[in-house]
Amino acid sequence: MRNLSGKVAAVTGAGSGIGRALAINLAQNGCNVAISDVNEAGLAETVELMKQYPVKITSQTLDVSDKDAFYAWADQVVADHGKANLVFNNAGVALAGTVGDLSIEDYKWIMDINFYGVLYGTKAFLPHMEAAGEGHIINISSIFGLASQPLMSGYNASKFAVRGLTESLRQDLDIAGSCVSTTCVHPGGIKTNIAQSTRFNEKSSEITGASADDSKAEFERLFITTPDKAAKTIINGVKKNKRRVLIGPDAVGCGCFRPDGSYHGFVVPEGHRCSYETAGEPEP
Repeated sequence: MRNLSGKVAAVTGAGSGIGRALAINLAQNGCNVAISDVNEAGLAETVELMKQYPVKITSQTLDVSDKDAFYAWADQVVADHGKANLVFNNAGVALAGTVGDLSIEDYKWIMDINFYGVLYGTKAFLPHMEAAGEGHIINISSIFGLASQPLMSGYNASKFAVRGLTESLRQDLDIAGSCVSTTCVHPGGIKTNIAQSTRFNEKSSEITGASADDSKAEFERLFITTPDKAAKTIINGVKKNKRRVLIGPDAVGCGCFRPDGSYHGFVVPEGHRCSYETAGEPEP
């Protein structure tokens, strides 16, 4: 989908960060945009920032973990805009703590948002895109969907799940000769508020020797890529129909890829290696 002008895109988590930057960049590309977020105030701010562009904008407060609400929003987007061509399943949260200390409820909370929210968005919009005759599903995983880190098992599990879903979906769509495609996005450290909103298990401080506030501040020091640059890289990857988009030098250099195309000891057959976009200067 090289030309986004006149298309209709839905973006979750658009009240801040990558989601807001995606919405603005899509509007700059002449794309009509439907945005959602659980944060009503943040959503309203994004709408104000987008009003300068000559595109149609609609917004909806949405908890992506609510399946019925998500499906209703997808139907409303089509009712408002006449079609849906792209969905950016971007909304997400973070959770820190050891496997032993985190509760089952903690894991359910993060999976409901980070994985099931992506699954609902994929399933809710896919039929509408097929009806439109052209579509692209963009699911936001993470660098932690490529390599795991301590104290992040819940986040790791949710982002590995997004990657597994999206990579399998891409193969399904390719085999079926569908008019819809998909891209899995793996951001590294992006300058957003995700660290400040991370749910920390209180026992984590006993292990790290740092308070939750200090841990969040340390985590934020690793954020090196702006949301705008991330959004431009994602959109560039969509236009090129990339299977995988890596954002930031930390994602590109995480050590998961090798020159021969192997990944963690498994060699991808020649001709079937995943193409990926990096957060360098976007190509024209």
